[in-house]
Amino acid sequence: MAEVTSLELVLDDAADAAVRAEWDALARAELPSQAQHTGASNRPHVTMLVRPTLARIDVSVLADALPLPVTLGAPVLFGVGRTRVIARSVIPTASLLQLHERLHALAGAGDDAAHTRPGEWTAHVTLARRVPLDRVGEALGVLADAGIDDLAATAVGLRRWDAATRTTTDLLGRGTLEGC
Repeated sequence: MAEVTSLELVLDDAADAAVRAEWDALARAELPSQAQHTGASNRPHVTMLVRPTLARIDVSVLADALPLPVTLGAPVLFGVGRTRVIARSVIPTASLLQLHERLHALAGAGDDAAHTRPGEWTAHVTLARRVPLDRVGEALGVLADAGIDDLAATAVGLRRWDAATRTTTDLLGRGTLEGC
């Protein structure tokens, strides 16, 4: 799925800043980090749905679900082979899972990425991609030294990411930060 469209929850300013601080700590340690992706659309988010194509959908019926309290938890690892993705888990709540299911129902059937399908979804916020296996322990140590345990956050918006055009579109709430 090289060219994809995704729907993503974005976080409040304080949580966004805390995640960016973790990105920066990894970058200062000369480890892979999302801080190295300097595009205007790069920001901490929780991916809700990923598909090769996605018709426009009216998500206004989901407005009652935001803002939504979420908790960013312990680091998780994804991937196979010689590298891993390091992410913050997002602790599932009934409200978050319900929003996820409602969003997928609105989108209808499609070729969803497995990690975003209801029942298979692992909610997370990515911290680093392509971390070599022999540096995963070091990266986890840097994050532990950053001293951020569970992080209370609020999902304040829903945006659409189009990889083909590298653009985001705010769908609900506040999908962009001032100055980002």
